[in-house]
Amino acid sequence: MTAITASTLSVRRAGRAILNDVSLTVEGHSFTAVIGANGAGKSTLLHCLASLLRPEAGQITLDGRAMEKWKPADLARVRAFVPQNPRCDWPISVERLVALGLTPVLPTFGGIPDAMSVRIATALAACDLTAQKGQAATTLSGGELARAMLARALVGDPAMLIVDEPTTGLDPRHAIDAMGRLKALAADGRLVIAAIHDLTLAARYSSAIVALSEGRIIAHGPTDEVLTPDLIRRVFGVEARITRSADGPLVDLLAPA
Repeated sequence: MTAITASTLSVRRAGRAILNDVSLTVEGHSFTAVIGANGAGKSTLLHCLASLLRPEAGQITLDGRAMEKWKPADLARVRAFVPQNPRCDWPISVERLVALGLTPVLPTFGGIPDAMSVRIATALAACDLTAQKGQAATTLSGGELARAMLARALVGDPAMLIVDEPTTGLDPRHAIDAMGRLKALAADGRLVIAAIHDLTLAARYSSAIVALSEGRIIAHGPTDEVLTPDLIRRVFGVEARITRSADGPLVDLLAPA
């Protein structure tokens, strides 16, 4: 089972501690939501875990092997990352954009094998983009591009998926669909970590919470146990009420604390 461990990570920028002595372990079969106020260090933590940013102190291991020991091609086969504000500057088709997620396993020469074409079509359908497959990626709306980048991440069937704000720019239907898909991937054995601002979506879909405040982890554990009005007050400085029904938890933000 895939597992990632961060030990005493520290990242500083312009003399400010963005991450300060952060340690955690996340294993497969889990969907971990990273929550925190703006500037808490969520994106920096995700970039470190994805090996896109090297911390100034501390170490990250993936399946017991230090990140710096992983060859880039091997890491690309098991880890996918979706950024918060995706961009595409080339007018390639949406189908080709999604196919880039298969780069680590594509043959060096020739076209895309039939089996991989099926995987691309499946990823496009899963993210409701079949109708746009021939459209230039540069003409997509922000929400459509976010879905295309998620499809690009999913097409390679990664063991670990790290997503920075998976619902940014998505309408309610596609936001719910994206969260449901991440939950299903975790249930199927994948390791899923996502920074999430919508606390109701985090409450309903994640299995674990990592709460960051000023670059430090102040809570980490099962969602049902960790996500409480007291934690929300400590992290966001607002009063909250959590109600539960057959449809799942609902987080109401009431007033500044």
